[in-house]
Amino acid sequence: MDSLKFDLAEIPLRTVNTFLHQEAPGQGVRKVLITNPDGAHNIAVGLDFPVEIEIVGHAGYYAGGMNKQASITVTGSAGTGVAENMMSGRVHVKGFASNGAGASAHGGLLVIEGDAGLRCGISLKGGDIVVGGSVGSFSAFMAQAGRMVICGDAGDALGDSLYEAVLYVKGSIKSLGADARIEPMAEADLATVKALLAAAGPAFDQYAPQDFKRVASARSLYHWNADANQEY
Repeated sequence: MDSLKFDLAEIPLRTVNTFLHQEAPGQGVRKVLITNPDGAHNIAVGLDFPVEIEIVGHAGYYAGGMNKQASITVTGSAGTGVAENMMSGRVHVKGFASNGAGASAHGGLLVIEGDAGLRCGISLKGGDIVVGGSVGSFSAFMAQAGRMVICGDAGDALGDSLYEAVLYVKGSIKSLGADARIEPMAEADLATVKALLAAAGPAFDQYAPQDFKRVASARSLYHWNADANQEY
């Protein structure tokens, strides 16, 4: 059994998710087409086997959440928390993504061709995120590890309380958060952006690595300063 199709207008999502978790890994399923998602929440969450999932239409909250190994494509837009806590694999949103996209992702690659809402990449822990459009305020808040490439603009407080994650922004930055700063692009940064844009796919071929700015942590929050009077 190589390829399957599920129509959520006819089959309950719980049935589909149960099959993907319990039966599909042992049956050699490699491709799954899910139609008529109609904004349903929790589509294809927690997968832990190499499978290609295509969701034709708009997905609700947490699509592809806790992903491991799977490659998931949403041909429409995605609601809050797409690819949240992803461990590995790939989640690709052809449209827009709502708040908290890629939150706490430990690994894998999240690609968003459109804009992303507030707190994209919040508490990022090692995953990579490439956004073709702009991101909302407080994106990469407390991002601990991983990389973000933002081909559009960034809202307020980008990288607030940033740790070791590195952000690359092509457009304007409304404001930087606490401890985030713009740094010079090194050759290694140019190579990183080039590789991530290539991995994101043909929709990102138009962008040149040298047009991006590097945002990283100034590391002044790494140690408590009793004399700072809470002014950071």
